Amino acid sequence: MSDKIKFEVEFVIQSSPQLLYQYLSTPSGLSEWFADNVNSRGEMFNFIWDGSEEEAKLLKRKSDEFIRFAWEDAEDGAYFEMKIIVDEITSDVSLFITDFAEEDELDEAKMLWENQVSSLKQVLGSK
Repeated sequence: MSDKIKFEVEFVIQSSPQLLYQYLSTPSGLSEWFADNVNSRGEMFNFIWDGSEEEAKLLKRKSDEFIRFAWEDAEDGAYFEMKIIVDEITSDVSLFITDFAEEDELDEAKMLWENQVSSLKQVLGSK
């Protein structure tokens, strides 16, 4: 059994769900904020950072709503998911991230997502 802990972080993003989804689900969109380069073959996505590569399998997706990946070496059902939530009253758009990390790496993992989403906001022109 893995020691990984599921965690969730939420970010308000000023963008339409349709545009945001393009940056979450396509290799070209992910290359602009998540990794240096992203390639895909069918359900397999290859993420490249500073010369290192990680492969993830696309597990589920629903257009303009969410996308879920599992790293190739993930164990015990760990995955990462990016879900778009639109507030019914205010129409505010939030990006809800679900991920897993070792207990001693939890703060670091959350900080990494904060940095990544900060890059995404810059690309989208969101505050």
